[in-house]
Amino acid sequence: MAVISTRVANDRDLELLRDLYRRSSLSNAGDRANLLASSEALHWTGAGIAGGRTRVATDEGGRILGFATVVSIDGGLELEDLFVDPDAMRQGVATRLMLEAVTQAAREGEPWIEVTANPHAAEFYASAGFVRVAEEQTLFGPAPRLRRDVASPD
Repeated sequence: MAVISTRVANDRDLELLRDLYRRSSLSNAGDRANLLASSEALHWTGAGIAGGRTRVATDEGGRILGFATVVSIDGGLELEDLFVDPDAMRQGVATRLMLEAVTQAAREGEPWIEVTANPHAAEFYASAGFVRVAEEQTLFGPAPRLRRDVASPD
């Protein structure tokens, strides 16, 4: 497995992240038709970049492999984005980004991270310690609302 590093995203990353978001989103055959029928669903705004809340995962050469955005919500954090380049999927990129988010949440004293998950990603989120707490209605139908408690750093 390649060495994966993370860093805070910056404005220069915006177009690369938008492209990665689109390719990653469309890589799931079960979602493709709905996404293509709803063009606004394929436009990533990049709002988390300005606030320093988007982190990218890179390989040893600096190529961006994926990104995650975590934002504050009432009582905890929301995992707003978690996308991996289709060519880098199943290589530990999402796991690395998730561990980074949990570590940062613990440093900030946040008690939990929640996500409204794509049902296709349920297995990944379960492996990352998330449990179902509710169901949300999304543009494309119901989706599980998941939570991972964050332990305080020692």
